[in-house]
Amino acid sequence: MATDFTSNGNSPLATRRGDRETRGTTTIADTVVATVAGIAVRETQGIYAVGGSASRALGSVRDRVAKSSDPGRGVKVEVGETQAAIDLDVIVEYGEPIADAAKEIRSRVTDAVETMTGLEVVEINISVLDVHLPGSDNERDDEDSGSRSERVR
Repeated sequence: MATDFTSNGNSPLATRRGDRETRGTTTIADTVVATVAGIAVRETQGIYAVGGSASRALGSVRDRVAKSSDPGRGVKVEVGETQAAIDLDVIVEYGEPIADAAKEIRSRVTDAVETMTGLEVVEINISVLDVHLPGSDNERDDEDSGSRSERVR
């Protein structure tokens, strides 16, 4: 079974069996590739979050309003005729070897996108934006509220 693609922002895909083409086309939107890649990244051990702090903050508000989450947050894709290139922004857990995490991300994302879409993943660029320290979310809140009360009365 061969797969043909054409490009116009989305990836219409026609499937052939033997010499006969099936009726119709299947279109894979860029957001589908971003969602598949985002889910694969989030399932990778040692990844604390996907996306930068501004992206996550805006996404958190959007998630509350829409009552759903956006697994494509922090993921940018370019989809061509038969290939896809993916850019990821991640925050890793402290103590996780970053090179190993990047290798695992590339493996998981490539497998997921190629299996689900039939597109060849030619490039995955990973930007490690920060390192998450265990307990730092709670400690920062305590420190911030404590310093405010001492400074402002």
